[in-house]
Amino acid sequence: MPTFLAAKPAAHEAPAAPQGPSEALAPEGPSPINFGERVWRLRAGDTGPSLLLRSRPALTGALAVALIGALAVAGMAMGSFALTPGEVLQALLGQGTAKTELVVISWRLPRVLMAIVIGGALGISGAIFQSLTRNPLGSPDIIGFNAGAYTGALVSMLLLGGGFLSTTIGAFAGGLATAAVVYLLAFKRGIQGFKLIIIGIGISAMLGSINTWMIIKADLQLALMAAIWGSGSLNTAGWERAVPLLLVAVALVPALMLLSRPLQGLEMGDDAAAAQGINTEGAKLWLLVIGVCLTAICTAVAGPIAFVSLAAPQIARRMTGSGRVSMVSAGVFGALLLLASDLLAQHALAPIQLPVGVVTVSLGGIYLMFLLFREAKRS
Repeated sequence: MPTFLAAKPAAHEAPAAPQGPSEALAPEGPSPINFGERVWRLRAGDTGPSLLLRSRPALTGALAVALIGALAVAGMAMGSFALTPGEVLQALLGQGTAKTELVVISWRLPRVLMAIVIGGALGISGAIFQSLTRNPLGSPDIIGFNAGAYTGALVSMLLLGGGFLSTTIGAFAGGLATAAVVYLLAFKRGIQGFKLIIIGIGISAMLGSINTWMIIKADLQLALMAAIWGSGSLNTAGWERAVPLLLVAVALVPALMLLSRPLQGLEMGDDAAAAQGINTEGAKLWLLVIGVCLTAICTAVAGPIAFVSLAAPQIARRMTGSGRVSMVSAGVFGALLLLASDLLAQHALAPIQLPVGVVTVSLGGIYLMFLLFREAKRS
């Protein structure tokens, strides 16, 4: 049975990799050394493997997970057919009435699960790209991978007349093709974060023009559907969309676990990572593919939802007091951010339901203004 064996002050964190003067927005340095912070060592038995848990990340992570649970119950209780939290829990356990189980399990649970999984996937994807570029602007929606996935989905929807499956494939193909173009254009004896961001912004602007042109030239009904979907929405959530999303997310978990150590090494710089025996360019390529896959599946099922991948890793870093961007904490805060945004989208102007992307863009715009103002003040 796991037991706490010791609690001791935390060692200081490794300093972040040095930033060049050409960085668009350089990340903050490591958190101040806090010799009073507690570290818990969790060990299975007397000789089993141990796990070190810092007090602040563990407590903030547990609080965020508790908030996600509370918001999930609230999301399944609120609506035109209001339920109490007790009725929601009974329905989830199979002990409710036929009507409450229909409302909770068939109608509201898929939307809540999709918000949690999509938010978590976008947060993890943002953490991957911000760590690779070592820049808080290095997220998929800024670099252009969201726009590429949207282009692939629009080609399937408007030009090929495809359904959900072909749209999903189109989003994957568009995202991967965009990533390949950005990678090849940015590659010169390795990948430089600032160059990747600048090229990605240019590709994103070009794809945005192509997407607008396709919508203008399309049939009116298809154009309206594509425009609404393009704002990022969970209003059409159902099990037929939630199940493929969950399967892909579960399938990518082992790859994320295997790549977590190379990602930590790359955060300290290519030279430090190579000294640890990490194949830097190979690790970057695999991380790029995994990050694009996470973005593409989210875009396929809900449309391009902006700013979650940009804001979630930085919010997580500040809340946990960490000097690095953690995939786990970014995923947790991404899920919390999107779930809270979806509740606002559903009930802020009830009975009108807004696309969740409208809310995330509003919140993300405020966050981006804060980020730019803070950087300008610090400079």
